[in-house]
Amino acid sequence: MKRILILGGGGMVGQKLAHHLETNGLPSGEAFDLTLHDIAPPPAAPNRRHLVGNLSVAAEGAALAAERFDLIYFLASVVSGEAEQDFDKGWQTNLWPMWNFLEALRAQHRATGGAYVPKLIFTSSIAVFGGPYPDKISDEFLQSPQTSYGAQKASCELMIQDFSRKGFIDGVSLRLPTICVRPGKPNLAASSFFSGIIREPLNGVEAILPVADTVRHWHASPRSAAGFLAHAAGLDTEVLGGRRALNLPGLSCTVAEQIEALRDVAGNDVVARIKPQLDPDIVSIVDGWPRDFAPERAIGLGFTSETTFRDIIDVYVNEDMRG
Repeated sequence: MKRILILGGGGMVGQKLAHHLETNGLPSGEAFDLTLHDIAPPPAAPNRRHLVGNLSVAAEGAALAAERFDLIYFLASVVSGEAEQDFDKGWQTNLWPMWNFLEALRAQHRATGGAYVPKLIFTSSIAVFGGPYPDKISDEFLQSPQTSYGAQKASCELMIQDFSRKGFIDGVSLRLPTICVRPGKPNLAASSFFSGIIREPLNGVEAILPVADTVRHWHASPRSAAGFLAHAAGLDTEVLGGRRALNLPGLSCTVAEQIEALRDVAGNDVVARIKPQLDPDIVSIVDGWPRDFAPERAIGLGFTSETTFRDIIDVYVNEDMRG
């Protein structure tokens, strides 16, 4: 029986992942039990263990590490806009809990004479990159983050790389595209509007578009995010050749192309609920983000995503839209 821990299990991606695993199982077909941990109580569901705690408290991570889970998903973080606005909170939440947790896992590794080597899958971000960009970012493009959030994610990637090199863990970092269309309410992520301009109009609510419709970005659906994480559980990390961070598949499109896909789904009256209103802070952050990728390593390893933005809208309509 494989024991799985999802840190940040109360969030949207954590919930999608838990549902995906319960519906489709692990790639190996092994039986598993599932523990979800978050700072607020994760939504209750049968056959899941739910824990509440704050990973910013080192003792909390140490207690979880002492349970010696086989597979650990590290999804917990504050989002991009919040990390940029509150410098201290960003680093205290997105960097130090990872360091403390890795150290706690290393202590368990030593306590077992090296027998305990958990697999750790980390949700990183395309924010680890910075311009100037080529037309498409290849797997060889360097990291040069232009936001605090990107710097925090890149720092965690490097820690996971080194702890894996030493044999304390078996880690991999997945650089997620912007996940769209996110269900629920807007959050403090600078990228939140990419979902908002689709979700809100479909639900009869006006949405602010804070950037020009010429902005191009890299997207994948929540369904794809869960699929990426589940697929990584079965990945033989030896094939990564020591390069343990992967750019994941997605879809590159402009905001205008998003809007046209929405028009195709729901018509002009729904599109009319989008109200352009430039926000210089959001414009500044988004201008530093990558726009298109050629993620050949991940595709070669079996990771897949949507191919049109209409597909991404359809995922939201079919899985998350109420009524």
